[in-house]
Amino acid sequence: MAQTTHINAVHRISEYSTASPDALQSLVHEHMRLARSVDPTLHILAARIDEQAAQRRIEDLFTQYPDPARRPPLFGVPVGVKDIFRIDGASIRCGSLLPPVFFAGEEARCVRMLRDAGAIIFAQTATTEFAYFEPAATRNPHNPAHTPGGSSSGSAAGVAAGFFPLALGTQTVGSIVRPAAFCGVVGMKPSLGKIPTAGVVHFSPTVDHVGFFCRQVADIPPVMAAFDPHWTTGGSLGQVRLGLPVGKYLNQLPAETMAWFEGVVATLEAEGFEVLRVPCLDDIEEIAARHRDLIAAEFALEQEAWFTDYAHLYRPATRDIIQKGRTIPEARLAEIRESCAALRRELCAVMDGHGLDLWICPSTLGEAPAGLGGTGSPAMNLPWTHAGLPVISLPCGRGGRGLPLGLQCIGRFGEDARLAGAVLNLETRLRARGLE
Repeated sequence: MAQTTHINAVHRISEYSTASPDALQSLVHEHMRLARSVDPTLHILAARIDEQAAQRRIEDLFTQYPDPARRPPLFGVPVGVKDIFRIDGASIRCGSLLPPVFFAGEEARCVRMLRDAGAIIFAQTATTEFAYFEPAATRNPHNPAHTPGGSSSGSAAGVAAGFFPLALGTQTVGSIVRPAAFCGVVGMKPSLGKIPTAGVVHFSPTVDHVGFFCRQVADIPPVMAAFDPHWTTGGSLGQVRLGLPVGKYLNQLPAETMAWFEGVVATLEAEGFEVLRVPCLDDIEEIAARHRDLIAAEFALEQEAWFTDYAHLYRPATRDIIQKGRTIPEARLAEIRESCAALRRELCAVMDGHGLDLWICPSTLGEAPAGLGGTGSPAMNLPWTHAGLPVISLPCGRGGRGLPLGLQCIGRFGEDARLAGAVLNLETRLRARGLE
């Protein structure tokens, strides 16, 4: 029997900055109402929303910015923040049983940047333990019997359920793109370092990315403007040349996902897009092995101060990766760190050689798996994260069980604005065909 869905409409980010005081209060109160009524089912939040603090923030914003024409890009926008970002006035637990005092420190720089852009730091969202594979209790709003993905579980599910129109997450392997696809929202993982990670509890500093979730590609520019004062998006690009990374990487897909993807490609070709099938990533097994060793070794180093005395508080998968990480030699770690930049150069050179504007491929191996014991495979995300390239996951139809699927779009390093413009074009065309 079909499960009840908990998908609620959210307003465009641009609507908050033009709202009157009464209208903005009404919008924010509706988010609060949804959170109070739905969170007991979906378990999106890591802490109770401080409604009085949100109300004070609204009042302060209108005092500071009485002229709508001078309001910052995220004025009045409620934001969910994954429970590994330090926030002034709040404690974090990183989805773990360790004492919150271990994670105390200065507010994350990116959180401060959102505040400076007018956002309301609205809710702390559930994460898998230390942003790894031990799942949170969060459920998928499209079907609560299925995982929302991870590790940014609460952030993706919260945007889908209408708790907030914007949420911060992180990605070390596939923790933005995968839950975005499973929950049917837009997920953006910018180029490595584009959004600062200072004040975030790291998993693997070499490949940790800060990114975010929203409901449509048009919401990306005002968010990125909060982090990059030079961000410009000149509207959607014209026709773009798309590359399919054919070979062992795409061969990881199950037959039903490959059939869906081929249908998406056929739709894009019918819309006039040029699609090139380019052999690429045939060393995916070696790349995956390097990435697994990298994050294990760096996570072990990050946890060293706590693990010796508190190993009994870690869940099994988290303990296992720390113990594995401790066995990886320093020489191997140094070698792998260098491989990240090497893969980035390699992929960008292939794009240049074929004149590609972006790569496209599925965001996941398929729909969100049933059950809450895992968060799904990040196999489709791993190489792009290893290389630090910018990625947008675009909602793109549904699978055989009626759950969302996502199209993963990858741009050149540092060309995040160009990627966003190209994906806006794809979104417009695919929505016109009913693929959303």
